Amino acid sequence: MRLGYHLRMDLITYALPIFALLILTEAIFSAWRGQQVYVGRDFAASMSQLSMNIVVKLGAQGAIVGLYFFLYQFRLFELDNGPLQWIFTLIVLDFCFYWYHRCSHRVRFLWCAHVVHHSSEQMNYGTALRQSPTGPLTIVLFYWPLPLLGFHPLVIASAGAVATIYGFWTHTETIRKLPAPLEWFFTTPSHHRAHHGSNPEYIDKNYANLLIIWDRLFGTFEPEVAPVRYGLINNIGTYNPIRIAFTEWLSLLKDTVRTRSLIRVKQLWTNPPGWKPGLDDHYSISTTAAAGRAETTADVELARR
Repeated sequence: MRLGYHLRMDLITYALPIFALLILTEAIFSAWRGQQVYVGRDFAASMSQLSMNIVVKLGAQGAIVGLYFFLYQFRLFELDNGPLQWIFTLIVLDFCFYWYHRCSHRVRFLWCAHVVHHSSEQMNYGTALRQSPTGPLTIVLFYWPLPLLGFHPLVIASAGAVATIYGFWTHTETIRKLPAPLEWFFTTPSHHRAHHGSNPEYIDKNYANLLIIWDRLFGTFEPEVAPVRYGLINNIGTYNPIRIAFTEWLSLLKDTVRTRSLIRVKQLWTNPPGWKPGLDDHYSISTTAAAGRAETTADVELARR
């Protein structure tokens, strides 16, 4: 039997009550253990970003799905839409997400969207839902080739929903290490805690969502050893939803207006966060899972804010 997919079947919507139950369970369990995993204003800020993200998704979903169906007309390959193809789609999506996520830390305009997710100094299931309102518009840049390769748009949507649901459970401190085979192959809470760290050793590590093998293959894996400091190197220091969502975009636009060279504008948008015109090219700037923070590998430290 072929798998059927319907636009009305939004798996993430169905998962929201389960997410809410897990958040409540985590909050009660952590309080019982004497841990302050949740901070009220921080959690409210996360929910504000989720709300804006949902509004943007509802507004853009039709156009994005329409684009995928348009491109699907010109597909290069005719792929089956059965269960095995669904699994293959999930793996391919995870591979694409690895590169999208990696570029979101290394390309400034993509970081402007992604920084929202890293702006919390807490690690909990609420942080998992702290999603940028501009994120749904940037991920299309990495997924649009899939319909051209023969992946059905509704299969992409379904597999993508499952991948998103998987990513939720890795945002917690209540689960420590899993058995070694699982830790080696799949992304676990331990891996993702390191990804959210601002510790120097955790900067730009563990991008994978489902399969940690991508990080192992491409040299971006780092095990969780030292206690993780969550948030940004220079934290934003606000719970204001608008500032959380758009501060980095506003900073980029201000830098763009002040820059008169088109080449410099291109560099501002596509170079790593922290890059500024006039910096020596030999400085290697790396971003962490954090906004507007930058470090050099030489004796020069660049902190944009």
